[in-house]
Amino acid sequence: MSAVQPNSGMSDEGEATEPVPGAPPRAECPQRLRVMSYNIQTGMRTRHFGDYLTRSWQHLFPHSDRPRNIDRISDLLTDFDLVGLQEVDGGSLRSGFVNQTQYLSDRAGFPYWADQTNRRIGRLARHSNGLLARFRPIEIREHRLPGMIPGRGALHLRFGGVEEDLDVLLMHLSLGRRTRMSQLSFIAELIQDHRNAVVMGDLNCRGDSPELRHLLARTSLREPLDDLNTYPSWRPHRNIDHILVTETLSVKKAEVVDYPLSDHLPIMMELGLPDGVRLLT
Repeated sequence: MSAVQPNSGMSDEGEATEPVPGAPPRAECPQRLRVMSYNIQTGMRTRHFGDYLTRSWQHLFPHSDRPRNIDRISDLLTDFDLVGLQEVDGGSLRSGFVNQTQYLSDRAGFPYWADQTNRRIGRLARHSNGLLARFRPIEIREHRLPGMIPGRGALHLRFGGVEEDLDVLLMHLSLGRRTRMSQLSFIAELIQDHRNAVVMGDLNCRGDSPELRHLLARTSLREPLDDLNTYPSWRPHRNIDHILVTETLSVKKAEVVDYPLSDHLPIMMELGLPDGVRLLT
């Protein structure tokens, strides 16, 4: 797990350190928050199902198109305040030993980033989640999600406001329904006592699935629109990427972004924050 910013950093325990002397005062962020969730497939561009076979080697080895696609993705991210990324590489052979979360943070101008590597295949691949933010997290936690096969996790960031905090959870869930039910039950336990929360990621299930309905029934989370199809990017007909928010956060806008540089399309949401959640940068 890592996090960086211009004037302060994060301790090994995941707690924010103090700004260095002489750092500029922290300014309040706008009351509207632009959020994106995007499964970027480590920069691989998939145009049809046949690419899963013919380009499967790119999951373990570098390719000249990957850095160019990552740069194109960074251009999209510049308009957002909080970005959750799935299927990023944490710095291995296939990415040219580049931590893609850190690289996208630097190139898109985000002062804060955090990543969570959930599965390592030697030096060939580091399967990770990543989160980019324009305001400073006060706490970062990594959660290992339940499942028969290890390698799934949730990245949990807490942002401090003037009066109330905002909790953000990012995850990429398993393919099996029974395992997803167990994973979302775990998430429900984590989030049920948090007043202001955003839960997002590639959940690998539709909005009307039993496991997602189970999560919504146990928490104050809601999905404003359940028909935002993101997969596959070349002919989207499945809504398996989600941004869920508690009832305290008002939704001003929600849509799929037509930016087919992965096998998923990104989903975005513009949120209105309560007065007590006026975050600081």
